[in-house]
Amino acid sequence: MATLLHRIGRGAFRRCRLVLGLWLVALVAVVAGATAAGGSFDDEFTIPGSESQEALDALAADFPAAAGTSAQIVVQAPEGRSVTDPPYAAAIEETVAAAAEGPQVAAVLDPATAGTVSEDGRVALAQVQFEVELPDLRDSSLDAVEDAAETARDAGLRAEVGGVAYSMTATHVSAAELIGVAVALLVLVVTFGSLLAAGMPLVSALIGVGVGLMGIVLLSAMTTVSSTAPTLALMLGLAVGIDYALFILSRHRSQLANGMSPEESAGFATGTAGSAVVFAGLTVIIALSGLAVVGIPFLTVMGLCAAATVLVAVLVAVTLLPALLGLAGHRLVPAPGSRAARREVGASAGTTPTGGERWARLAVRRPLPVVLGVIVLLGLTAIPARDLSLSLPDNGTAAEDSGQRQAYDLISDAFGPGVNGPLLVLVNGAGQDPQALEQAAGTVAGTLNELPGVALAAPAEGDPGSGTAIVQVVPETGPRDPATADLVHEIRDSAPRVAEAAGVENLSVTGNTAVGVDVSQRLGDSLVPFAAVVVGMALVLLILVFRSLLVPLKAALGFLLTVGASFGAVVAIFQWGWLTDVFGVTQTGPVVSFLPIILIAILFGLAMDYEVFMVSRMREEYVRGAAPRAAITMGARHASRVVTAAALIMTSVFASFVFSDDTTIKPMAVALALGVMVDAFLIRMTLVPAVLALLGRHAWWLPAWLDRALPNLDIEGERLRHRTGAAPAPAGSRADGGV
Repeated sequence: MATLLHRIGRGAFRRCRLVLGLWLVALVAVVAGATAAGGSFDDEFTIPGSESQEALDALAADFPAAAGTSAQIVVQAPEGRSVTDPPYAAAIEETVAAAAEGPQVAAVLDPATAGTVSEDGRVALAQVQFEVELPDLRDSSLDAVEDAAETARDAGLRAEVGGVAYSMTATHVSAAELIGVAVALLVLVVTFGSLLAAGMPLVSALIGVGVGLMGIVLLSAMTTVSSTAPTLALMLGLAVGIDYALFILSRHRSQLANGMSPEESAGFATGTAGSAVVFAGLTVIIALSGLAVVGIPFLTVMGLCAAATVLVAVLVAVTLLPALLGLAGHRLVPAPGSRAARREVGASAGTTPTGGERWARLAVRRPLPVVLGVIVLLGLTAIPARDLSLSLPDNGTAAEDSGQRQAYDLISDAFGPGVNGPLLVLVNGAGQDPQALEQAAGTVAGTLNELPGVALAAPAEGDPGSGTAIVQVVPETGPRDPATADLVHEIRDSAPRVAEAAGVENLSVTGNTAVGVDVSQRLGDSLVPFAAVVVGMALVLLILVFRSLLVPLKAALGFLLTVGASFGAVVAIFQWGWLTDVFGVTQTGPVVSFLPIILIAILFGLAMDYEVFMVSRMREEYVRGAAPRAAITMGARHASRVVTAAALIMTSVFASFVFSDDTTIKPMAVALALGVMVDAFLIRMTLVPAVLALLGRHAWWLPAWLDRALPNLDIEGERLRHRTGAAPAPAGSRADGGV
């Protein structure tokens, strides 16, 4: 691996303009393709094989109009007035008529005939039913609904437009996200002491992110892509893109300071640090691709999109970055006598201890208290995670000033929160005549009205000739309330008894709320097998990298502490309401149901990044003859500064998304920012040296039979040094701290 990457690095250095040109052509090509394809993002959540999805498919076959997506027009009369007052009633009637004329509209339920007027008479709800599902809904159809609402506004009514149809969103980049890039630039300038060097990781990362994001936009024209997917890819692509370039560039600058020629240094940095980048990237890609094992299409696409962005970041780091190094040439050599030159030479010779080396010495001096202290601290932080509650996002989690959120809140206040998430119960009366089926639906509705948590159950309009009837059930609680999920399970548990009493074949529960409940349950049930598959594959990869059994196992256990602390912080902030003003949280409650599995995938990959970058330098020193404790401190000497910079960059990028209006991204950004800080500084730079010190030489033990069976990936570049004749950089004394 190191030899191959060495050749790639030197080749890109020599043909720097060609490589740069090819990447720019690739960027222009995907931008042009995405622009021409005109893709869009939506949040259609499907879960093949679930009761709600099968019932939804049956609904689409028997009642095509009812299976389409819907919008809502909510109007409110001024204080002291009623929507039934003649001028307002006429305006609402005109609004309904205008909405009915819109494209793709199947029907509009007039509040006056549907009975959707609040008890105080101030609020009326008009339901707009489209004849197509959400992915096929055109922007012009939504525009027509909004134009219809203007009729009510012109008459002096407050009118808000919302509903499922308005869950379709688009990704955007605000100034807040750019703050993360600015902080990253500042960290890079401090790290390298050079604007030229600091700009290279940013340039390469931005080109990689551009290719990845435009590729996702192009993909969205061919398949359903969640609106969260591009934001997640942007956040992750920026973080790893900058970090991967940082690791290679740091090794390059160190070698230049110690007298290596720019071309040889670029090849050698790509072969050694680049090997760590490749394997670190593979752990992230494995973790994200592992989301496919859950079996939920939108989550699979989200994971694969993020994994593809990371893959692009790896390719950019080992090809485009060496080309940029070729363009810079000798200008990257630290000036003799400069702070950067003194630091690099001093670190390589071991004459100037770095802050990371001093910290590692403290950790290995008293390893057992350090290990116990970190475990207790993170264990306490993880305590709130026991109360983790999950649900899918809806318009109740939209930005407070958005129309769909205003409509959601207005409906909740006027009609009750359950009206925002009604359940549909399909009554299958195969073989029954229409009149008998209609009577059976009434019996089912009457029985369901007796269940606790049901505000209203009533037969809905349908086509009895299809052999299936619909009963609409309005819960007393909102779509994301755990009590609503309990009601779904209660209806399903009582379905055989209710069906028998009504004389029908069976009942099934569906609708957007029921789909959300099924998705959350599937995600919860899949968490353990997903973690087992992803962690198992990554452990195999780490055994190959480190040629050790205990080091990968320690890495996985450290990750569990990291993810526990992240979950604890999410619950404390977004469910318990701690520090809500600091993080701009406007509403507490369950967090998005796919957060745990996404967080585990990303944090595991990033945790293994730091494990690879930190421990590979320690193993490199050990392979070259250092005693175990000396290898720990010497590896920390070389890796800690760059790992610190990488962690600060990742944290700043993730933290810049914390103040996004997207309530799906906000808790994810908090968890990732905190997780990176915890994993880099408490786990990899504190706990890992202490554990390795306790293990001594046993840390690098591998059974002889397994050692012979495994391929030697040479991530330390020893074979590369022998082949090229390059002398290793001075590593200082190997006698200090040995065991």
